[in-house]
Amino acid sequence: MRKYFITGLLVLVPLAITVWVVNLIIGTMDQSLLLLPEKWRPAALFGFSVPGLGTLLTLLVILVTGLATHNFVGKQVVLVWEMLVKRIPVVSSIYNSVKQVSDTLFSSSGNAFRKAVLVQYPRQNSWTIAFMTGVPGGDVRNHLHGDYISLYVPTTPNPTSGFFLMVLRSDTIELDMNVDEALKYIVSMGVVSPEFFEKTHIIDPAKSETNEG
Repeated sequence: MRKYFITGLLVLVPLAITVWVVNLIIGTMDQSLLLLPEKWRPAALFGFSVPGLGTLLTLLVILVTGLATHNFVGKQVVLVWEMLVKRIPVVSSIYNSVKQVSDTLFSSSGNAFRKAVLVQYPRQNSWTIAFMTGVPGGDVRNHLHGDYISLYVPTTPNPTSGFFLMVLRSDTIELDMNVDEALKYIVSMGVVSPEFFEKTHIIDPAKSETNEG
């Protein structure tokens, strides 16, 4: 009886969580319908709500925005909008911070979260997976001498929180593993491991100790 119960849990729990997450995403995106005049909303037109219609509207708005900002007129509109936003004290700082992060993460030319590496954290000989987010900037570069890189070390099972580290590139090991595989490995706490490929390159403890010295 216990075996069948556990088997049922293994089948239903992932399914239930997946349905919950999808429903949460669709429910959030459906809020875009509130931007429409009340008489244009599905509840007024059809007499009942249509789940997912707001999601389609959101995706359409994103697509149209992307198409519009690729031409000269669209780019000028964005520039004017950003100039106006920068004149608003509090909003300006929030907008600029979010824009810099989104440009870094979603830009096709950026390297943020496109490389998974091994790094010793939180102590020597204790390894974890981290994601390269760039290189140190600002005044930090004046105080770090050498080839340093910026890393994001996610927590498990919730990778949306974590730690920001700046370490020597030579103290990390670049993994032949894409971001999706690395995230699955982290979220599952090591239970769902990526496919293993034998390599000739092996971590040399003596070399690691030399680098740390």
